[in-house]
Amino acid sequence: MVLAAGISAGVALMLVSCDTAPGLVFTPLAIPGAHYAGNQACADCHKDIVRKFPASPHARVHFGNSTMAGLAGCESCHGPGSKHIESGGGGNFIINPRKDPTACFQCHLGVSAEFNLPQHHPVIEGHMNCGQCHDPHGGDIFKPAGGLAMARRNESCAQCHRDQTRPFVFEHPAQREGCITCHNPHGSINDKMLVESDPNLCLRCHAQVQNASKPGQIYIGNSNHTGYLTIGTCWTSGCHTAVHGSNVDPRLRY
Repeated sequence: MVLAAGISAGVALMLVSCDTAPGLVFTPLAIPGAHYAGNQACADCHKDIVRKFPASPHARVHFGNSTMAGLAGCESCHGPGSKHIESGGGGNFIINPRKDPTACFQCHLGVSAEFNLPQHHPVIEGHMNCGQCHDPHGGDIFKPAGGLAMARRNESCAQCHRDQTRPFVFEHPAQREGCITCHNPHGSINDKMLVESDPNLCLRCHAQVQNASKPGQIYIGNSNHTGYLTIGTCWTSGCHTAVHGSNVDPRLRY
């Protein structure tokens, strides 16, 4: 017990750098009266999570010279677990990133900043949590658990945005690349969390072509879009308003 308390105090006092974000200073999480118990103590109850965790990108995070094992690992994100164990798994004695994103934001500083942009998913307001879109323990942290197939690329978004991700007769090919081709999933200064607010977003794929016989004229395919590009965006100028897909028009119009 004396050794465990000494280790706990030492860990609580030291600052260790996180190799996944160079220069980041990581302060171990604290729970009043609790000390670190180690990953094996967690494994006794959370066997399924511990079994798949070695394949997770989070398992490759380093604190100091040790991989996430022993005092690092489960308790790096959930806080020291002794009181949680003593209470038989009491939820009041453990940090749950699904309810409080503080643990995630300690390493993901850029993401934390994006959630403070004018347009963002309501994570900091407590209406959503990181675990709804990410599996922190699984082999593919950017998709839901088991979502490794290309067909499930948009599955996280589809849980809430069903109208935008449903099948269409004429689909927008960008859907195959994933919603994040056009949207920043954490936050943006642009409406609808778009990565760009003007036609340049569409022109990333629909490249503009200068007509040699008509200098200054911009063509997309065989169509002269010069005038259209001056009156608004592709999706607000009365043209391609069905940006996610259409059941009636291959040019993505309602």
